[in-house]
Amino acid sequence: MESHHNQAALLVMDMQNIIVSHYAKHEDALLPFQKAIEAARRHNVPVIFVKVGHRQDFPPISERNKLFGKKSSRGGENASNPAMKVAMDIHESVQPLPGELIVDKFRVSGFSGSNLETLLQSHGINTLILSGIATSGVVLSTLCEAADKDYALTVLSDACLDRDPEVHRVLVESVFPQQADVLAVDDWINTLM
Repeated sequence: MESHHNQAALLVMDMQNIIVSHYAKHEDALLPFQKAIEAARRHNVPVIFVKVGHRQDFPPISERNKLFGKKSSRGGENASNPAMKVAMDIHESVQPLPGELIVDKFRVSGFSGSNLETLLQSHGINTLILSGIATSGVVLSTLCEAADKDYALTVLSDACLDRDPEVHRVLVESVFPQQADVLAVDDWINTLM
């Protein structure tokens, strides 16, 4: 018999310096992320940071992959470059606390090539609260895959950013609600009370 007890985790995805610098045109854009993280910590909701990783032993990315293929063909030496390491670090405004989980992924979805699913299962997590950059990238991909894996889902609409405001709007208003609850951070925090 399935347990109806929801064990949730907040996923904070692709909040790396290089990505944040392209999407967050002003510091205020990061406030909803900070608010969500603080509320999760206050209410004992695990915070899991998901980021794009680079591992030497991971298979190379095919040039057929439109998003990652071109970057990959420049070679893996970037990963050991100190400037590249800083660019790939999680942004200082949303730093993980000691002991919080950090998951490296290797494609767009948070599940792709990562141990995210194993971690979620080992912690008994069946509900995911999604936030990240970009709405049309990691949030969309992770949501689709998590829905197929039967996770209960919430998307924090103002803790997602996209280069194209219209794409963001269509996703949070029309696409995401088919598979997830879509809430502003403040409304989600009210559900924790």
